Amino acid sequence: MIRTLQENVSIILPENGLEEKLKQAKEENRKLSIKLGFDPTAPDLHLGHAVVLKKLKQFQDLGHQIIIVVGSFTARIGDPTGKNKARKPLSAEDVQNNAQTYINQLSKIIDVEKTKIVFNSDWLDALNFSEIIQLLSNVTVAQLMHRNDFNKRFTENTPIAMHELVYPILQGFDSVKIECDIEMGGTDQLFNCTMGRQLQEVHQMSAQIVMCMPLLKGLDGKEKMSKSLNNIIGLTDEPNEMFGKTMSIPDALIDEFIDLTTDFSIEEKASLKSKIENGENPMNIKKIVAKNIITQYHDGEAAENAEQFFNKQFQNKNFDEKSFEPVPITTLNQRTTTVLELCHQLKKDLSKSAVRRLIESGGVQVDSIKIVDPDRPIELVKAMKIKIGRRSFFELI
Repeated sequence: MIRTLQENVSIILPENGLEEKLKQAKEENRKLSIKLGFDPTAPDLHLGHAVVLKKLKQFQDLGHQIIIVVGSFTARIGDPTGKNKARKPLSAEDVQNNAQTYINQLSKIIDVEKTKIVFNSDWLDALNFSEIIQLLSNVTVAQLMHRNDFNKRFTENTPIAMHELVYPILQGFDSVKIECDIEMGGTDQLFNCTMGRQLQEVHQMSAQIVMCMPLLKGLDGKEKMSKSLNNIIGLTDEPNEMFGKTMSIPDALIDEFIDLTTDFSIEEKASLKSKIENGENPMNIKKIVAKNIITQYHDGEAAENAEQFFNKQFQNKNFDEKSFEPVPITTLNQRTTTVLELCHQLKKDLSKSAVRRLIESGGVQVDSIKIVDPDRPIELVKAMKIKIGRRSFFELI
């Protein structure tokens, strides 16, 4: 059990804390309270979020109590973690809409019916100014400046607003209110999570332990998976999209995806990595990983169909034999336009500047002909076939 719970965990603080908490729960015949807090800053969850959620699921399967703390108050402040500037606060309406979407998507991994979901505005909105000052008095400026991003910004004379310094204290206070035993998060949340330990001790409570999971890199293989960087595989992505995105990861990222995105056993993961080391074609391993991911969030049949679609769509060199998404001409703004405008209408998830770069780099074909001039006029006709990037194929009808 301990081995499974410790698998892939980057940081456990204190080192023997997990064993002690499990022992304590057994002696007291009670469930551990496992906290995960999130600010609903964007409405979609991705595989990076799933790294922590799957660890929560392991605790839940052992009978412990998962508590999801929705930052309905803190999201209106903005967590600067990992940023070199303050994050834009959200409106109460944005927070509510995003939170509901998050909660709906949690069911893809954890049992929401057995999960306690709380909103930190319930207690933070209730604090009066005197209570806030008293809370802040438990933390020194020197302690806050130990946080890497604060220290870096201070050294570089980049402004740090007072509300940003307050944020980790409020997150720590959440742990006091819910009497948390273990707080989960990514490694970038280590400072904020340890603040919970400190404030619990101030309130004469048994301090929570902190378990930090590694940050999954995105499709670029460089930055952590983040919607703002457009390098994610979303939990609600369609199977074909999941498969294609997984196949696009750099080979250097395969081991990380095996460890953090699949649900293979420890032995199966080791076997896959061994095959790579022994010269197995990385594409074959990516296909195994892609099918496993799709099976987790859809089902086995969807995974098989996605592999067949990929083989036909991307390993078949014949342009006309690929599958194209039908698009009625009547849904487009005008019959004569430019390649840039056409592609932007077909791929509304991409900005115009991103579409322009894609065209200029040779990433767009019209009727199997590569077009590199974004401003080239084009007349829309039935049966016209357009390829945009590596995975988007459209046919006008």
